[in-house]
Formats: sequence, structure tokens, C-alpha cells
Amino acid sequence: MTRTAWVPHESVDAAAAALGGIPEGLRVVPFPDADQLPEDPALVEFLVQPYFSGARALARVDEMVNLEVVQLQSAGYEDVLPAVPEGVRLANGRGVHDTATAEIALGLMIAHGRNIDVAARNQSAGRWEPMPGRSIADKHILLVGPGNIGRAIQQRLEVFEPASITLVARTARDGIHAFTDLDDLLPKADIVVLACPLTDDTRHLLDAERLALLHDDALVVNVARGPVVDTEALIAENGRIGAAMDVVDPEPLPPEHPLWTTPRVLISPHVGGMADCFERRRDKLLAASLRAWLAGERLPAEIDLAGSARR
Repeated sequence: MTRTAWVPHESVDAAAAALGGIPEGLRVVPFPDADQLPEDPALVEFLVQPYFSGARALARVDEMVNLEVVQLQSAGYEDVLPAVPEGVRLANGRGVHDTATAEIALGLMIAHGRNIDVAARNQSAGRWEPMPGRSIADKHILLVGPGNIGRAIQQRLEVFEPASITLVARTARDGIHAFTDLDDLLPKADIVVLACPLTDDTRHLLDAERLALLHDDALVVNVARGPVVDTEALIAENGRIGAAMDVVDPEPLPPEHPLWTTPRVLISPHVGGMADCFERRRDKLLAASLRAWLAGERLPAEIDLAGSARR
């Protein structure tokens, strides 16, 4: 029996090259554009969501009567979950983005602390203006979300000689604090790095009350999801604390939004995973995921959806 998978590559030949060959019994159909279904949706059994397309790829999911698996290329899945029908398995891009997102976290931290964004603007004006900066060394760092991406950030932070790295997750366990400890931990933090998933527990995790607990000149680095930080509360801080963010709320950020001009805020446009290592690592995961599916096994990055709010 031949099975059908929609994959994000531009052609069958490109998919075969990227995936190390097409497994016997598998028909792959190029699906690079979420707004253009490549064939009758009733034929797809394994759907790889085109990158940065949200739930648009599932706009006609009611017609995908043979759908068994939705495979994401992103680590986050909160925007897609409500569109996934009961009985359909969901897998994310766990592990694909760890290195690239850790790099952007460190890059934002260094750029903000050492005023590289200011120097870049000065360059276009031909202005030579040395400025003292803030180092990662000797700082107390609070890392919220010690999952795959969080651990990758931690590993890279350690070589910069911080005074401490404190880990925080939803529940406490060995060496890791719980979210309920944040009110005690935030006043001591010089840098807060957010790398947690967006859930009901983490939406506005840093709200006005918690941002107020941070000392003057503390820095918030967000590579999680925009709504983990209360945008209006951050704007109201008016530069008392710094922020370096690859994700914001809303996205995309409208040109007239006041966050653009809030003092001491540095924004990159959600490019954490958009590095040249992405496609190689994605294709390695897709190949393993397809083989597991064909063999009737659990997918490498399958998500446990028990109790999740979906269709």
C-alpha cells in the first residue's frame, strides 16, 4: 500500500535529496505554500506544515479525511493545536531550532549589553562614539524554560562566566525552581532569559507586577513567545529596564506600534530559527519522523496531546 505525505520541498527530486531518498511505499507531494494545496486534501495522510504558516495549512482540515499526522517545523505549536482534529497525531520541530535560537538569544544579549545596535545606527551617520557597555560576565541570570532550547542557551552562557544561572520551570525539581518562586527570584536577576512555551501558565508570565520587581537596568531577553511578556506593561516601564526580543506581541509588530520606540528595547523580527543550519536539521527530523510513521512507531518529536484544547 502506498502512503502519501505532503512535504515542504519545492519538488519530489528536492525532497528525495534532502531526505536521503524516498522510503519504499511512500509518495511525497511538494507542499511549500500553505495557501495552495497541491492536490485533493482527502489524499494526504502525513502533512508537514510549511514554515511560518500557522494553522493556514489546516484551513481545509475537514476535507483531510485520511490525515494521521501533522508535523510542524517549529518548536511552538499553540497556534496550530486548535485546528488539529481528534485522533490526529501532532509532532513539532523539537531539536531543530535549539542551536540557532540559542545563538539569537546570546546575540541579542550581547548586542543590547554592548550597545551594538546603537553603534550600527551611528555607522550609517559616520559617527564615532565609544560607549561603555554591560557584560554577561559576573551577572546573575534567570533562565525561564530549561527545555531543549533553554539548555542550549545555558550551555553557551556558561562560557561567558556569569555569577550564576538559575533555572525556572512550571514545576520545581532537582536544581530547578517553580514559576511560583519568580517573585522571590526576579529582584536578584540581572538578566532574565525567556525560553518557555506559551501556555495558560506562561501568558503574561512577566506582567506589570513582575516587571516592577526587576531592578533598574535589568535586561529581559525573550526568545519564547511574544505574549509571555505583557507588552503594554513593558512599554509603561519606559526604559527603566532593558529588553532584547526576537518575539513580540503582536506579530508582526505594526509600524506605528509604540514598542518600536520604547527606550532600551531591541527587537529582531522572529528570526531565531531562521539560520542556514535549519533546513539540514529539519530534513534529518522529517526523515526520521516519516520512517517512524511508516513503521507504526512513535514519532521522534511527537507531542502528548492528552487533555489539550484542540478540535
